Amino acid sequence: MTWDPAKEWAGYVPPVPFENYSERYADFFRMNRQDGVIELRMHTDDGPYRHSSAAHNAWTRLWQDVGNDPENHVLIITGTGDKWMTGDPKGLNPKPASDLEPDHIFQRMIDGWKHIESFIYSIDIPTIAAVNGPGVHTEFAMLCDVTLAAPDADFMDPHFWLGSPPGDGQGMALQALMGQKRAAYHIYAAKPIPALKALELGIVSDIFARGELLEKARDLAHFIMKRPRYARWATHNILSRHWKKVLAEDFGFHMAHQMLANVASKSLVPDPELLKSRNPF
Repeated sequence: MTWDPAKEWAGYVPPVPFENYSERYADFFRMNRQDGVIELRMHTDDGPYRHSSAAHNAWTRLWQDVGNDPENHVLIITGTGDKWMTGDPKGLNPKPASDLEPDHIFQRMIDGWKHIESFIYSIDIPTIAAVNGPGVHTEFAMLCDVTLAAPDADFMDPHFWLGSPPGDGQGMALQALMGQKRAAYHIYAAKPIPALKALELGIVSDIFARGELLEKARDLAHFIMKRPRYARWATHNILSRHWKKVLAEDFGFHMAHQMLANVASKSLVPDPELLKSRNPF
């Protein structure tokens, strides 16, 4: 920014600087920014990202810090290596719900609720996902304005297979992008959607070899950066308006039902027997 509000507005509270929040979330994201394009690369020990409760908790504040920084003009999010995201279902849910403190359950609900809302409502710049391989929690990729994918990427909602309703955003994104009937089939059957099929169904925007995927995302980001800032901001808001409507109308309903069912079943831990079975479809 060339204009500095701190010089004109007494008491101005500045946003968290990039140097601070890039270090704050360094355990989960490697960040760099060049010419207004901020890249977030998910990682665990500089390898493929393994999802955890701590990371889940951090995402909400991450989106707020990124969105509040006026030096960020376009966002690219990707993973590390040949996986988008991995995670042991038991790692997020080490105890049955009946053994958890009420505040613990409440925090898990808030983390699940707010990290989706923060991504949609706090980010006011064009967003590009580069899905570098298969993995879980692809809802953020699908919620981006543009979703590019490697040929072996896939998009799956495993919640029902694991014994939980699909309430945390993945199922909602599939419903919005591929239609109710197809989404229901893939949710009930825990049926993966390979990248090529995802392209046909409108889940992804394009497919590129993994080696060129990030460069294609960067090329698009720099193309976007050549347009005026107001045009970028307004276009993102137009293109993401349907997500704001979906969140306002449906997401709270989905999330509340997921938490209710999990607590009512007295378990946030998948049944080991369920994990042994795969769909026959």
